[in-house]
Parts: sequence; C-alpha cells; structure tokens
Amino acid sequence: MRSRSFYVEIFAVSLAVILIEIAYTRIFSFTLHYYFTYFIIGIALLGLGAGGVVIAISRRLGGGDSSHIVPIVCMVGGASVSLGYFGIAGVPLDPTQIGAHPLEAVKLIAASLVLLVPFLSAGIVIATILVGRPNQLNRLYGADLIGAALGCALAIPLLEWLDPPGCLALAGLIFALAGARHAISRRSLILAQVLVGAAAALPLVNPAWLPDPVTTKHMEVFRRDDLVRHSEWNPAFRVDLVECGKHFDCGASVMLLHDGSPGSVIKEFDGDFSKHDRLTTNPRSLPFAVVAADPSVLIIGSAGGHEILASLFFGAREVTGVELNPVTLRLLTEDWADYAGRLHENERVRLINGEGRWFLGQSEEKYDLVWFVAPDSYAAMNAASSAAFVLSESYLYTVEAIRESLDHLNGDGILCAQFGELEYDRKPNRTTRYLSTARAALAAEGVSNFGAHVLLATSKGLKGLSETTILLSRTPFAPERVRGFQEQIARVERGASRHVPGTISSDAPNQAITLPTPALSDWFDAYPYDVRPVTDDAPFFWHFARLADVVGGPIAPRGYVVDYEDAIGERTLVVLLGVIAITAGFFLMLPFVAIRQTWREMPFKARAGLYFGSLGLGFMFFEVCLIQMLTLFLGYPTYSLSVTLFGLLVFSGIGSVVSERYSAHRTRSLLLLLAVLSALVMTYPRAVPLLVEVAIGAPLAMRVAITLLLIAPLGLCLGSFMPLGLRTVSGLGPHGREYIAWAWAVNGFFSVMASILATLLAMTLGFSLVLLLALGIYGVGVLALLRLPEPARH
Repeated sequence: MRSRSFYVEIFAVSLAVILIEIAYTRIFSFTLHYYFTYFIIGIALLGLGAGGVVIAISRRLGGGDSSHIVPIVCMVGGASVSLGYFGIAGVPLDPTQIGAHPLEAVKLIAASLVLLVPFLSAGIVIATILVGRPNQLNRLYGADLIGAALGCALAIPLLEWLDPPGCLALAGLIFALAGARHAISRRSLILAQVLVGAAAALPLVNPAWLPDPVTTKHMEVFRRDDLVRHSEWNPAFRVDLVECGKHFDCGASVMLLHDGSPGSVIKEFDGDFSKHDRLTTNPRSLPFAVVAADPSVLIIGSAGGHEILASLFFGAREVTGVELNPVTLRLLTEDWADYAGRLHENERVRLINGEGRWFLGQSEEKYDLVWFVAPDSYAAMNAASSAAFVLSESYLYTVEAIRESLDHLNGDGILCAQFGELEYDRKPNRTTRYLSTARAALAAEGVSNFGAHVLLATSKGLKGLSETTILLSRTPFAPERVRGFQEQIARVERGASRHVPGTISSDAPNQAITLPTPALSDWFDAYPYDVRPVTDDAPFFWHFARLADVVGGPIAPRGYVVDYEDAIGERTLVVLLGVIAITAGFFLMLPFVAIRQTWREMPFKARAGLYFGSLGLGFMFFEVCLIQMLTLFLGYPTYSLSVTLFGLLVFSGIGSVVSERYSAHRTRSLLLLLAVLSALVMTYPRAVPLLVEVAIGAPLAMRVAITLLLIAPLGLCLGSFMPLGLRTVSGLGPHGREYIAWAWAVNGFFSVMASILATLLAMTLGFSLVLLLALGIYGVGVLALLRLPEPARH
C-alpha cells in the first residue's frame, strides 16, 4: 500500500490549511485587534512544525501505513475545524486584560489548543506523506505548495461568497475528505468517513447555523446589537452599519464600523442643502475656506459620502470619490442610497472603487483640492495584514504619496489631510509624523521654507478625540488665504489654529514645521516617539515606538499617556516571538529525549538545522516584502495578497518538481540557484517602482500577468532549495525518515518566527534591506548544507 501516490491528499490538506488560516485571521481581526493576525499565523505554523516532530519521535506513526494514518488524521482535523469554531465564536476573548483578569489567560490557552488541533493534524499528514516517499519528495513538496497557492487564490472569492465562518466550514469539509480515497479502500474506515464528511458539510447546507463571533466589551461601545442595522464580511474588513445619532454627536446619520471600529458615517439627505448648515461649523469646512471658488475635488477615502455631501454643500463643481471597500460603496449607492439622497446619481459626482495611491498613479487629472479624509482606520488597509502575514500599513501617508498628490493639484491647489488624534496637547504623534513626512516631500520638490506652505488646526472629534486638519500647497499661502482659514476655524466647534505662516511655538507639530534642517534630526532623536518621515519602503505610519522601547520596557518615560499607540501591537509581536521561540525550542529538542539512540545516530544535525531554519526565515522574508512592494502596482491590498502569494507558491511548486532533474548535482545546483537569487534580489527594489511608474494605468488583467511574470523566476528558484535539502538528509544514514520529519519541523518553526521578525525588521530597516537580509540568510544556509555529504546518485 505504501507505493500508492498521495499527491491529491497533500494538495487538498495544504489547500484546506491556507483557507483555515486566512478565515481565522479575518475573524480575529474583527473580534480582537488586527495585530492578533500573528496569533493565528503562529498557531498555524507551530502546528505544522509540531506535526513533523510527532512523526519523528513516534514509531507507530512514523513507521506506520500511510494509507491508514492519513485518512484517520484528516477526519480528525476536518471535524476539529467546525467544532473548534463553535468554541472560539461563543467565548469572548480579550488578551489585553490578561494582567487584570487571569481567566482571560485561561481562555487564551484554551483557544490556542482548539486552534492548534487542525494545524497539528495537517502537520502530521504532510510529514507522514513526505517521510514515506523520499524518492517522490520533489513532486510531493510541489503538490504541497501548489495546493497552498490554490488556497490563496480561492480565499478572496470564498470570503466574499461564504464569509469567514462559511469559509472555515468549507475548509473543514475539504480537510475531512482529503483522505477519503484511501478510507474507501478500507472497510473499517468507510462508515467513519461518511459520518465525518456529512457532519462537516452540515454548516454549508445552512450557513445560519454558524454563529456570529462574540465580541469583547470594549467593542460594545460602538456595536450594540440593538443598534446594528446591517452586518457583512468582506476580504478587507467586517462592516457593521449602526445607528449613530443617539449615542454620538453625528446628527441624522448611521455609522459604518470597520472591524468593530468607527470608519465613517452616512448622512441622511433629502436634497435640501439648507438642512445641513451645521457643515459651516464642521472641520470639513476648512479646506473650502482656502481653496478657489467652485473647486474640483478629489476625495481619497470617500466612504459613507459625508465629504461628498460637504463638497457639494460648499459649491464644488465636480467631486471624484475614491473608496477602497466595495461593501461600503455598495451601501452608499444601493442599500442606503435613498437615505443618502442618491448622492452617486448627482451629475457632479463620480465614485470609484479602488485604492487611493493606485488611482493617483494611473490618473492624469488635476484638482483644486485633493482631500485625504481620515483614511486612518486601523482596518482600512488591513486586508494584507489579516491574510498576508504582514502588519500592513497605509501607503497614503508616505513621502511618495504626498508628492504624487501634489502633482495632481492645479497651480494654487490644496492638499488636505484630516484624521483623529488621541491626545493632541500631550502627544500629537500622527500630526507630527504627517508634517515631518510632508516637509520631506516638499523639500524633494525644492521647497525650503516649509512653514509658509502649511496651515494646521485642531477641532472636536468623535468620542472625545480631537481632529487635525492639515492644508498643504506647492506655493506659499497668501495672506488672504491665511485670513480665510483663521476666520473659519473660529467658527468650528472647539476649533484652534495651531500653525499659520510666521507661527513660533514649542509644541511638537510646530517643531517639525519650523526647526532648521540641521537641528531637526537631533529633535527627532530626543522626542519620546518615532515621528520621522515614512516612505514607501517602510510605510509604517502608525509605528511610533522605537525598537529599543518595544524590547526595553515601558515607553513614554516623560509622563505621556499610555494608549494603543504605545507599542501594544509591537509588544504583542515580541511576546509572541518569545513564546514561539521557547515552544519551538522545546519541540525541536524533544527528539533528544524521546528517541535518544536514534537522535545520537543522526549525523550533521546542527548544519542541517541551520539550512532548514534558514529556508524558513528567508522564504517568509521574501514573501512579506513582495506582498507589500506589489500592493501599489496591483491597486488593491487583497489583489496583492492573492496574486503575489498565488504566483510565489505556484512557481515554487513548479520549481520543486523541476529540481528533480538536477538534484543529482546538488553542490553545483545550489551555487547556481544562490547566484540567480542574488541577481533577483538586486533587481526587485528597482524593478517594482519602475513598474508602478510605467504600467500602473494598465488594465488589471495585464498588471496581474506582469506580476506573475515578475514573480516566476523567484518562485522557481526558491522552490528548489527545500527538496534538495530533504534529499540530502534522507540519505544521511539509516534514519532518513526521522531526519525528513525533523527537517520539516525546523522549517515550520522558523517560518513562524520569520513572519514576525520580517515585520519588526521592516519597521526599522525597510523592505529593501529585509530582502538583502533574506538573501544573506539563504547564503548562510547553503554554505551549511554544502558541508554535508552529497546524496548517492541513482
């Protein structure tokens, strides 16, 4: 029976695992915080790696009949998916309260164990198949990668069609049926297979049987069940439409929540502008006090249409609204179109579904006002972070974004950025960083007196926040425009002028505006938070904590208020990294105890471990960086996720299969592959920006094709390293099966650490340097493997 092929089984299990992982990242981004994406990634890769260790130390599983083991473990894994979701969805989990409430720690541990079962089952299945067929390693590993690639490609449409709980149910069914071909051949397993398959399919018969996940108490401030009028999942984020006016000062409107946090509002409008005279005392009036009469307006982040309504109220002759989330756009133009006064049908309005930077890059139009309307929801660009193994940040705030926006202004046009500030008077981090970035952008345009080109004000925001308004112009603001700005801010509720040309102040934003360039760098070093300019190479606008502060203890040593900007996300990553490192160390050392004699007889463990660990680190570094770098080109975060991962995994799978042709010449092949990899790493940081500049306006199908062509050589190259290493260790003595399983585990454990490390390093170094670091890691691994004997040629 061992001679039977298992390509279908390993393909199906890998597909299911990716769907489970992506669906849970969406669920946890809604129920917890977006940085708990790494909680799921960590559990997933931990389970896959631990499966390799189980096979390495278990004589019964490691030496058993694969055609018996695989269907049983697949049924266990598949059943655990739906059963586990009922437990996860029904119990509110708030890890931020672990210190205050020990019960939260217990619930987190229980949730971790529930989530671990399907991934551990998948790790056991994959390792069982690999160790039993060393002569088919190239093709089996290729099937594993191609299955994962298909999972990435299907994840986005499945999330839209079934929503994340439904996607989980489908993944559980695929997992449960993955071993059916071998179960049917054994009479003792047929009944169990039928029962498990039927049970896994039940949630798909009626998706209403899958409960909505319970949220934490802090989310109930915005999302009370009696106020919710519409709820819908999509690949970008969960959208809830709630009544607003009774609990917030929103007037006649409904609020859009993105992953449980306030995103925007839809104002009730019956065509009578006189009923909206409150706009004259609203901060949305500020850009119109400065811009030319009858302006053409581009709104980035038009969301529920509040700013479209304001633009029409203040006499805009044409308004172009760009909105990332298709669900938000549909609510405005279809479901709640009558409530919103059918704004999209106004002859002066044009709505576009797309990402702001993509629209700017492919458009040649000029505007009097380019308006970035609080596109600062922590969920707004979170599609990539929730499913692409990276803490994605917005490309709307970078030096390049500001320069691109300035290029789309008419002569005296205005760039306006508005967003909430948690505590402006004590730590205006967002405002200060945006101003420092804008200063760098205008300096690149030849502007030396930045203070003459910026106007700054604050006003009352939502739920105790303040709202910052920043106006920028290529030309110095004339005195009459400054007067108009100051007169209008005096009418705005709790409005305050913070900077006009000639202002001298010691607060942080004004320091970023007015300090002489030589003194600015020293001031950045002395400021308690990192507010230096951000670029496309490291677009982590919200990352205000220096790495030393994240690792070294409490931030804000000078009495600043501690809040969500105080490295909570970064510290979560560091803690998770530590937990994974300790857990990985335990599992990787387990063979020392469990199979001491076999372990002693396995040669070259340190060099082999270094090689497979390097592959785990380096591959994930490449993956994280490429997804981020291609987001602008593809124009939508979910496109970058699905296309980049699909291409990388498919071509890596093909590379694995093709490597069988030259695996007999391991040393020469490894050196050639490393040389090709070096050339590619040197090329990508230059090629991607060139593609953005030249082809961003091309049709999406053409951009997808270009992306796949760009990724193909890297995938073909990366896919060859793993099977070459597995073939090498499988021939090192009589314990090749145990060696393959242990190598698989090493690769898995280092992969999960890499997903976290890549993000932390990108925040500090930028994506280009992380790519170079990945190349160096591969180089170290290759040197280690070259010191192992070459496998015997057949």
